[in-house]
Parts: sequence; structure tokens; C-alpha cells
Amino acid sequence: MCGIVGYTGSREAVEVLIGGLKKLEYRGYDSAGIALQKNGKLIVSKAAGSVADLEKTLEDRFSNTQAGIGHTRWATHGRPTDQNAHPHSSMSGDIVIVHNGIIENHRSLREWLSGEKGYSFRSETDTEVLAHLVEDNYDGDLLEAVRKAVAFVEGSYALVAASSHEPERLVCVRKDSPLIIGIGDNENFIASDIPALLSHTRKTCILEDGEFASVTAEKVDFYNEEGCPLEKEIFEVNWDITAAEKGGYDHFMLKEIMEQPMAVRETLRQRIDVKKRRVDLTELDSLKNELAGLEKIYIVACGTAYHAGLIGKAVIEKLAGIPVEVDVASEFRYRNPIFAANQLAIVISQSGETADTLAALRLARSKGVKVLAITNVVGSTVSREADQVFFTWAGPEIAVASTKAYLTQLVALYLLAIHMGESRGYIKPGLGSELIEGLQNLPGQLKALLSEDNISKIKTYCDHLVTWKNAFFLGRNLDFPVAMEGALKLKEISYIHAEACAAGELKHGPLALIVEGLPVIVLATQKAVLEKVLSNIQEVNARGGAVFAITGEGFEDIDRQVENVFYLPPVNDIIAPILSVVPTQLIAYYTALAGGSSIDKPRNLAKSVTVE
Repeated sequence: MCGIVGYTGSREAVEVLIGGLKKLEYRGYDSAGIALQKNGKLIVSKAAGSVADLEKTLEDRFSNTQAGIGHTRWATHGRPTDQNAHPHSSMSGDIVIVHNGIIENHRSLREWLSGEKGYSFRSETDTEVLAHLVEDNYDGDLLEAVRKAVAFVEGSYALVAASSHEPERLVCVRKDSPLIIGIGDNENFIASDIPALLSHTRKTCILEDGEFASVTAEKVDFYNEEGCPLEKEIFEVNWDITAAEKGGYDHFMLKEIMEQPMAVRETLRQRIDVKKRRVDLTELDSLKNELAGLEKIYIVACGTAYHAGLIGKAVIEKLAGIPVEVDVASEFRYRNPIFAANQLAIVISQSGETADTLAALRLARSKGVKVLAITNVVGSTVSREADQVFFTWAGPEIAVASTKAYLTQLVALYLLAIHMGESRGYIKPGLGSELIEGLQNLPGQLKALLSEDNISKIKTYCDHLVTWKNAFFLGRNLDFPVAMEGALKLKEISYIHAEACAAGELKHGPLALIVEGLPVIVLATQKAVLEKVLSNIQEVNARGGAVFAITGEGFEDIDRQVENVFYLPPVNDIIAPILSVVPTQLIAYYTALAGGSSIDKPRNLAKSVTVE
């Protein structure tokens, strides 16, 4: 999710790079840097903070340069500091690289490079191993060195390299992270996203996984993994700058919904030992003793993160056998929670700056209780003050209504629950492996959920929903927190009043509100309570409610009772909430779109609530 810019041509390279980085600021970042080729040397400047902060560090020595690379970093491995910012240099300083993605085997590569090869490291990042690998394989041809280097790498990368020995040449490669080549007139560009290119050229070539490019001012040559030349089609971009920032989507929210397969995949990376079919959370080793002897967990969060916590409670209790209480952060400290030894507080915050959640964190720590934070932002206040952090890798989320950050919070909680269940010997034999396989299948299943056919089905229902001022979301068991999240999303961006109801409570009052045509979205993914949910659907049908059911394949009884049915791919019931929330996100989005609401910036709301 970081930003990459590269340039080689006759213009002032520093101006092109800084301009390109500014066009990528919307993606979110915490540090920035550039490296330029000049007089057979590479000069580097980088700074924690903004591109404007970086500009203040630039001196005359960065002028009169015609090639270079730039980067805005969204911190993953290592804090947001000058030292951890990109570009990263090899030990000799003759190679510089910028990188988006995650190097899964960076620890073993670091040990090998520092031990057997004698390289020293200056940063905490996974990326620095790439600079040393390229240098270790360099023998006069940067392309060949990069090709050999990435053969050692497991993980995802969009990588651009420059060498002091090959003036005005850049080499790049991608795997799982986007990279685009901009074709100019005696100048060429590299970027991680189209907005960085649009003020210079609209002719682009999109690198596919495993493809390399050698870029000079005069030409761009493409190669496959074996080093064989490739022919690439030129794609003419007809978006304006605003549309380009959104990847061609109408809104950031829709773009972020569509990015969920990638966000989930990135959050799972390095956290599953595929060979042993086990969850690997060595990053939490500092809490190893606490996790082994836990007698109670508090989960504290606000809004969408609170709904993730409710699912986390159910999954942790089921898989690890540990009692869990979930609290709205703004209420937590006012009820005088009873803290004791052998307890853990888990705080969840997308931004890591949520005021109420921070207050809960500080209260728990003041009582001697260890705090584990689940957050998306390295260097945030929550991540700094917690005893241990479980980072989600959703990348920047621009829309106020959270989608991909929420989904990665769920993934983090599932990984934690399986890990604790396995380490305590509580989880049923075989269930852990089944759930791990289910988690690994999620990116592909999420992508399938977002097909045009599925979206078309939702749009049709939303044309009805948008004409109403009220709606119900119903669910039982694990489906109830999903119903709560679905109702919140609809309220946030469409301004339609939506109420989530535990389906078993329908006859205890809410049924009085069901009238002819009233939209009722029913979550029905849990086999253990399916018959009871079918009874609830019949109750709604009898009063003329317009039901939209979200259920699993094979639940034919629902199909016989409901006209509008959205089917999920086959999945273990325990994991179903990670999939079933996606159609509720789409329902909220397309209803708001039909109603003409401000989707990315709904009225009265802010992305990060930093006041109580």
C-alpha cells in the first residue's frame, strides 16, 4: 500500500519524483524518501513524516539529476523513522531499492546475509535484505542481479532498483503488489499507482506477477521470470486525477471493498506455517506466558471494531475455552471493571488513535493487566502504549465507513483464537487444520463474492431498500454481530435507520414493526440454528416483509421461502462471518449510491475519533 515513483529522462528528476509522491499521498504513509543518480554516485534523502518534510531536507546536490526513485512508506516491519524509510541502500551504497509488500522469509535471509555473507543492517525493515541480495548478486547487470535476488524471496513485492554503475537505468519487478510503467517521449516512468503518472503521460504498461522491466529514457524492455523478452500492450488511461486515485472506482469505499481479498491475504502472510498446518504467531512471544495461563480476556473497542470484538469473543471462547467480555470503550472504565491476575485486555482500533480505546488501554495497564492491541497503523499511540501489537495489513483506508480494516481485524482475532486454542490444547483435533485451510481459502472466496453477478443481485434489492426510511437486520449466533455491523454500515452512509435484532428476540417486540414491504436482511449461515432462522423468516413473510437472505450454498430451504437469496461459497460455519459481512457492505454502498448520499465522507462522522 506504499507509494513508488521512478523516473529516467531529461527533466529534473527530483521535481518529477517529489511531484509523483505528492500524487500518492492519498494512500496514507508515515515517511518518505528519494534516491537519485548523479555523477556516477547515488545520493539518498529520507525522512519520517510527510513529503513536505522530505522536501525540507533536499539540498542543491539533488539538482541536475535525470534519474531516480522515490517512496512513501506505510510502516509494517519497523517503526516510522528516518532509518526505516525507503529507499534502502546496499552496504557499499552502490545499490538502492524501494519496495512495497512483505518479505515473509526476511528473518532467515537477514541471518544468512549478516552471518555467512557479512552484511550489516541499518534498519528494522524486512526490505533491507533486498538491497543486500541485489548487491550480492550484482556482476555488471542490474536486471540479472534483481532476477537472481528475488529468487531467494518468499512474499509479495513491487521492487525498483538503481545502481551507481548503470546511470539512468532502473530495473523493476512485481509479485502480488501493483507496478505500472509510464511511457513518455524520451523519458519513462515507474509508479505503484496511476495518479503519479497522469500529469506526464497516459500511456502505461501494467506489469503482471513475475514480470521484470528494464527502464531507460530511450526504451523499456520487458522480461519474464526466465529472463526471456516479452511484448506488452500499452494501456491508454482516460481517467481524471480524482478517478485515478480511486483506481477507476466511483468511491474509495467501493475500492476498499474490492481490495479486501488482498488485505486478508496480506494479514495472513507469515502467520500460518503451511507445512505444519499451524498458526505461527511468534510475533506475540513476549506474551507467551500470559497467553498460556489466561483465565479471562477483556475485548474493548468502538463502533465497527466493537462488532469485530463480539465475533472475537465467540470464536475465542469456542476454540480456546477462555471466558471473554466485550465492552464498548466509552463505557468500559465507567463500570469499574474487576481486574485480576491472569487476565488480558485486547484493544481494537483501526487508526490506533481512538480516544476512548486509548483510555481503556491506559486503565488496564494501570491495574497491572497486559494489553494486546490490534491495529492497522504502525507508530500509532495504541501501538506504542500496548504491551504487544498484532498489526493488520489492510493498508490505508480512506472512506470513513470501515470495510477492509474491519475484515482484517476479524482475521487477526481468528488467528489469535486458533493460536490460543492450539497452545492450550483446547481446540478439537482436526478443527484447527480445517479452519487454517478455510482462512487460506478466504482471498479467493472473497474475490468470487465480488463478482458482477453478485453485485447485480444486490443492486436490484437496493433499488427497493432506498425507498424506505427503516430496515431490519436479523441473525442468530455468529450471524448476530454481522447483522449489527451491516445495520451500522447502512446507517452510516445511506442515512436509513437500520436496526439489528437477534432473530430470537423478534417476537419480544420488534415484530410489531414489520409491515408490508419493509426491508429485512437476514443472515443465515449457522447450521446449528438454521431451522430457527427459517421460522423467523416465516414470521417476517407472514407480515409481508421483503426479505434478503445471506446464506450458504446447500441451504435450499431458504431458497424456497425467500425471493432474494445471496449465496456464500462453501465455508466452515465458524469462519462464515468473514464472508457474510461483504454483501452487507455492498448493500450499504449501493443503497447510499441510489439515494445520492455522500459515501466516502458521510455527514457528522470522522474517520478517527480522537475526542471522547
